[in-house]
Amino acid sequence: MENQTPATPAAASTANPYGLQALWEGGNIVTRSVLILLLIMSLASWYVILTKLWDQNKLKKSAKQVEKQFWSAPSVKDGVERLKKGDEFRNIAEDGLRAASHHDGRLTDRIDLNEWVTMQLQRAVESTQSKLQSGLGLLATVGSTAPFVGLFGTVWGILQALVSIGIAGQASIDKVAGPVGEALIMTAIGLFVAVPAVMGYNWLLGRNKGLTDSLRNFTGDLHAYLVSGARVPDGSGGARPAGAKASAVGK
Repeated sequence: MENQTPATPAAASTANPYGLQALWEGGNIVTRSVLILLLIMSLASWYVILTKLWDQNKLKKSAKQVEKQFWSAPSVKDGVERLKKGDEFRNIAEDGLRAASHHDGRLTDRIDLNEWVTMQLQRAVESTQSKLQSGLGLLATVGSTAPFVGLFGTVWGILQALVSIGIAGQASIDKVAGPVGEALIMTAIGLFVAVPAVMGYNWLLGRNKGLTDSLRNFTGDLHAYLVSGARVPDGSGGARPAGAKASAVGK
C-alpha cells in the first residue's frame, strides 16, 4: 500500500482583505485624511523627540566642559573665548560680561550694578529655557489628541460599514466582522502615535529640569563673580553667589 503524503499548502499566501492596505485602497476621502493626519502627527512627534534629545545632549556636554574650561581661565573674558561659539553657556557669560561692562547711560546708571547684572542674566536663562521647552507643546498635543483622531476614524469606518450592510441587506458574520475590524485599525494607529509622544514628553521634561538646574547654578556663580570678583563656595564644596540679591538669579 502506497503512503499518501499530506497535501502541501499553497506557496502563495492569501492577502488579508481587511488589513491596512485594504483600508487605504477601499477608504474614502475621510478615511485617507485621518490616516495621513496620524502619519503627520507621528512624524512630527518623532522629529521633536530626536531634535530635542540632540540639543539636550549637546547642552549636557557643554555643562561638563564649563568647569574645566571656563572657571579655570584667568578672567571671564578669557573663559568666554574658551567656550564654543553658539554655546548657551557662552551666550549667558557674554550677556553677563556685557551687563557688567556697560552699566552706564541715562537709564541704567540709576540701577544698582547687582540688580542690573541679575536682570540680564535672568533674561539669558529664560531665553535658554524657552529654547529647551520649544516643541514639547507639540508632543503634549499629539499625545492628547491622537487617540481621539483614531477613534473618529474608527467611528466613521463603522458607520460606513453599517450603511453598506444595510444597503446590501446582509448581516452575516463575515459582512460585519471584517469592516468593523478594519475600522478598529484606526484606534490602534491613534494609540501607536500617542504613546511615544506622551512618553517622549515626560522624558524630555525631566531631562530639561536637570539642565535648567545646571544653567541656574552657572548663572549664580557667574553673577557672584561679576559682582564680588570671586565665586563663593558653600559647605558642600560647590559655589553659590554672594549676597541675598544674587540668589534671585537662580529662582
